[in-house]
Amino acid sequence: MLTLNVGESVTEAFDESTNEFVNVRNEGIATIELEHSLASLSKWESKWEVPFLRSEKNTTEQTLDYVRCMVISPGFTEELLEQFSELNFMQVNDYIDSKQTATFIAEKPAMPGKQEVITAEVIYYWMIALNIPLEWENRHLGRLFSLIKVCNQKNAPEKSRKVTQADELARRRALNEQRKQQAKSRG
Repeated sequence: MLTLNVGESVTEAFDESTNEFVNVRNEGIATIELEHSLASLSKWESKWEVPFLRSEKNTTEQTLDYVRCMVISPGFTEELLEQFSELNFMQVNDYIDSKQTATFIAEKPAMPGKQEVITAEVIYYWMIALNIPLEWENRHLGRLFSLIKVCNQKNAPEKSRKVTQADELARRRALNEQRKQQAKSRG
């Protein structure tokens, strides 16, 4: 969750007691809480009917609307959104881009060609297929993606080692010996 002080500003003032310029922080008009989650993504996609996680950049209007979808604190108004500073938007972007996890997953290089379009419904499908509880829809999207990747890696079959010709011949010889003993035969 991201907590922002909206309308907060820093002004420079002269302190006569020290004869120096100092920065004075104005507290702001409100504190709001935001969550970049699957629930926010789903709300936004239901309104705009385009994938949020796509290569094309979102318009300013779409970006502002996503911030509206991220708000989880009560009492949020359009006036508060108008009070967002450049710093507030930078904080929101940094929060959206953060991993929110210590888990490192080695990524395979992307295959050239058409990539799958990821929408809220695709992510919900992954959650259902991997038995991830629905309450994860309200956690940071980066953490949810990390959990999905970990589940996929842990559920993937282990790569079998290549069997050499010598190994295969040895396995067949042992099998033949076992069958000879069972049949009480010499060959």
